[in-house]
Amino acid sequence: MVKSNICGGSTMTQTLPKLVTFEQFIEWYPSNGARYELHKGVIVEMPPPSGEHENVVGFLAAQITLQFLQMGLPFCIPKTAFVKIQSNNSTYSPDILLLNHDNLVNEPLWSKQSTVIQAASIPLAVEVVSQCVARVPRVEATDEPVRVSTNWRDDYYDKFRDYEEMGIPEYWIVDYAAIGGKRFTGNPKQKTITICELVEGDYQMTVFRENNFVVSPLFPQLNLTAQQIFDSAL
Repeated sequence: MVKSNICGGSTMTQTLPKLVTFEQFIEWYPSNGARYELHKGVIVEMPPPSGEHENVVGFLAAQITLQFLQMGLPFCIPKTAFVKIQSNNSTYSPDILLLNHDNLVNEPLWSKQSTVIQAASIPLAVEVVSQCVARVPRVEATDEPVRVSTNWRDDYYDKFRDYEEMGIPEYWIVDYAAIGGKRFTGNPKQKTITICELVEGDYQMTVFRENNFVVSPLFPQLNLTAQQIFDSAL
């Protein structure tokens, strides 16, 4: 057993993680209402979202849907789906995953496991940064350990790197509560939206705050300020 300090010093005891494969993760995945991801072979229980977090997710999903319908694009936003990172045994479930329906026929894992592995299937991924809540891992009817996500570091570091390496053209990090580190949210911290555009294999990051109009390469007609997105949390 090891002890970990998570979320500002809250101490919890947890089992030293054992690595599992994607296939084991999918087979194990319980139907208990909780959300899980696979981070470099370690099963991670995602903290339950707050109402504010879900308000932002719902608002953005509606705005994105309006954009692709107006543009006549063959896109969709699934209720639950996974992005499998081939290079490091990670599997993520973005807050908003925009899929290109026309490419799903080429996805070998989509039909049975609602999982995509090709960047051509993912025009956009959105992560809404949420408060990290320390929770004692619970796994029933299995010996597979689970750790608790620190969340904002996952969004700003791990998922940034993995989505970039996978080749996802656009990635939004929506930090409506200024939770991320000061290098991302400023000093003092400010509510921030970071739009990452893939340019020649690297993400170019553009930051939007307050009444800045959010500029999306994928949706050039998007007419939203950062503040409108932040206000949707209320």
